[in-house]
Amino acid sequence: MPNPFLADDRAAIFLPECFPLRWASAWGEDEYGLWMTLELVEAQQRFRWIAPGSFRMGSPEDEPERYGNEVQHEVTLSEGYWLADTACTQALWEAVTGRNPSAFTDQPGQPVEQVSWDDVQGFLGELNRRLPGLEARLPSEAEWEYACRAGTTTPFSFGENITPEQVNYDGNHPYAGGAKGVYREKTVPVGSLPANPWGLYEMHGNVWEWCADWYGDYPTTQQVDPRGAASGGARVLRGGSWHSYGRDVRSACRSRIEPGGRLNNIGFRFALGPGKPAKPSQGNSAAEPPN
Repeated sequence: MPNPFLADDRAAIFLPECFPLRWASAWGEDEYGLWMTLELVEAQQRFRWIAPGSFRMGSPEDEPERYGNEVQHEVTLSEGYWLADTACTQALWEAVTGRNPSAFTDQPGQPVEQVSWDDVQGFLGELNRRLPGLEARLPSEAEWEYACRAGTTTPFSFGENITPEQVNYDGNHPYAGGAKGVYREKTVPVGSLPANPWGLYEMHGNVWEWCADWYGDYPTTQQVDPRGAASGGARVLRGGSWHSYGRDVRSACRSRIEPGGRLNNIGFRFALGPGKPAKPSQGNSAAEPPN
């Protein structure tokens, strides 16, 4: 299903102000909408234009195996943004930082992991230094879920359930009575599993993805451009990982860990655009590690 904001008569309202941006090495439009590619040394990252819109964040009370921290509420995102169509690869991380901290190093096309929230801020700062005007940043939790859902309201962007052919998770623990499947016990190369309806890969599973926000309870009222708690001891993680049970790779599932935490199932994807920059971490209060 194409991005509806690029397929109707209102499309011009939601297009980016400038396209392509000066750093783009390639660009175009396909069934998912606008895209641009960033090339740095021998590494590449494609971005998808995510148009503004409204959606229901969280999960309905009758969603199987939901958690209590997923209170459903209306959210409007008033500005569009560019979002990486995959998690950041080991190749791109190494091109920027000169090192590779990952546990799974089978090939450079796998997602970088074992990077903390603080590490990611350093990576993005260096990337922005090299490419002025890039405005690379982590997505907010609301931006992340909006893009993950891609216009859907089901537990997954693929529908009511998933299989390991769609998502890299622990297939020994399927969701809501689904059939058991393979458990790979490691990451897979980015872009190797099916994309969601907006052309984004592995939003479910593979690696948990850092968001900009401090973790906090959801509000119950309608929100416009929410940015999470004002402070806290843990940063938000979304999407689940190769190590997660089926329930933990749902669109609405939330996790968190201290911003200095590094695990082999935590990575990130980054956004571009005018979103509010994340505030630096101050203190590392303990939080439950994600599955």
